[in-house]
Amino acid sequence: MISTQLPALQIVVPLLAAPLCVIVRHPRTCWIIALVASWITFAVSIGLFIEVQNIGVISYAMGNWAPPWGIEYRIDSVNVYVILIVSSIGALVSSYALASVNVEIDKDRHYLFWASYLLCLTGLLGVTITGDAFNIFVFLEISSLSTYVLIALGRNRHALYAAFRYLILGTIGATFIVIGIGLLYLMTGTLNLYDLSSRLGDMSLTQPQLAALAFLTVGISLKLALFPLHLWLPNAYAFAPSVVTSFLAATATKVAVYLLLRFAYDVFGKSQVFSELPLGEVLLVLSIVAMFVASTVAIFQHDIKRMFAYSSIAQIGYITLGASFASQTALTASVVHLFNHAITKGGIFLLLGIVAIRLGQPTFKKIEGLGKLMPWTSAGLVICGLSLIGVPGTAGFISKWYLVLAVLEKGWWWLALMILASSLLAVLYVWRLVEAMYFSKTEISTLNTGASPSLSMYIIASLLAVSCIFFGFHTSFSVDGASEAAKALMEYTNR
Repeated sequence: MISTQLPALQIVVPLLAAPLCVIVRHPRTCWIIALVASWITFAVSIGLFIEVQNIGVISYAMGNWAPPWGIEYRIDSVNVYVILIVSSIGALVSSYALASVNVEIDKDRHYLFWASYLLCLTGLLGVTITGDAFNIFVFLEISSLSTYVLIALGRNRHALYAAFRYLILGTIGATFIVIGIGLLYLMTGTLNLYDLSSRLGDMSLTQPQLAALAFLTVGISLKLALFPLHLWLPNAYAFAPSVVTSFLAATATKVAVYLLLRFAYDVFGKSQVFSELPLGEVLLVLSIVAMFVASTVAIFQHDIKRMFAYSSIAQIGYITLGASFASQTALTASVVHLFNHAITKGGIFLLLGIVAIRLGQPTFKKIEGLGKLMPWTSAGLVICGLSLIGVPGTAGFISKWYLVLAVLEKGWWWLALMILASSLLAVLYVWRLVEAMYFSKTEISTLNTGASPSLSMYIIASLLAVSCIFFGFHTSFSVDGASEAAKALMEYTNR
């Protein structure tokens, strides 16, 4: 039955489609290949989600080699939630991308873009679905190497600088991760994550184990752009093509957060790292600093994509803040914010992609009076901005509500006030956007009439903007799925 092969199809479909784009090379055909592959991948992820809901954890042995000796794809309520996020964004972005890619990327490089896009999607899904530590590193490198290419494809010369900077820092992060995995293998003799968790739980916290945890935490934190390891992110988001920025902002850092949760709560969970080590306290401090420093820096940016890039660093701070508590409510807040931030920031950058086609690189100077020229696009940016702030009735409010509940469970009123204060900083930079679009007396004079956004761009961007409102009221999927994931993570820690 094909349903038994869904875990393999999740990876095989985009992986085989990538070299097919290189062979074909025709721009529109390559887009069709990527579109079909990404939507098949999304359909497979829905199938996996239903299977996990019905039968629980799925273990898929590659080549019929039983784990822990063979490579295992292991899907539970934690990673199936992230798989759905990545695959859905991948499908939506590919549906949006054709007109944007035509404008922002040279035509003779379109095949390279789509091949890299599919490889990046493959890598992110592979990191999430695999139950093997070394394959996490392999898939992480597939996604990273393709990401460097995607960023460098931007026509702005700064894109090459951003890609090279990310290459250097990403390589350092990957090196730390593979050293940590190597130390775990030397201590346990296994690379299977489930087996690793079992064997580490029977050991005391030794120096090699502590070193492995340290290397993995630093390497993964660099990948997820946790302050102060975020230096690669602002330029990468600002100067990459709009489609690339949208895809990376909604998926790449989310997968890295999943890795942090998987290692901290599952692999090292039985070692009681949160009770015996200051990991929680370190994450708490760095998260608070990220929330305030990144939001403050965002206020003073002139480039809008760069402003929202710094906003992403602050939002990552909210996610890791919940991860630092080691409580089910806090983890629910973290996991649901993976989803809510993905649709919010994905929507923002897709809308900015529409603006980029008409005006070029979006800056505050260029968008003065945009509300009159592009009313629907401007309205979408306002809706997503409200979700970013956490206004009641938006998806972002749900995340912050659960985060505040987790804080109050601990009796930390001071931290609840800090969350509110950092949200007020978001009000300032979102208001700058609103002010420029609606209250500026300057008329836009540099309109690009040679290209226009396609209907699909408006539909997909509007869909994500509307989702910010929809998931602010209907939380049966977002919160319930996150709650199940949080419950599973806590069970891994306490088993």
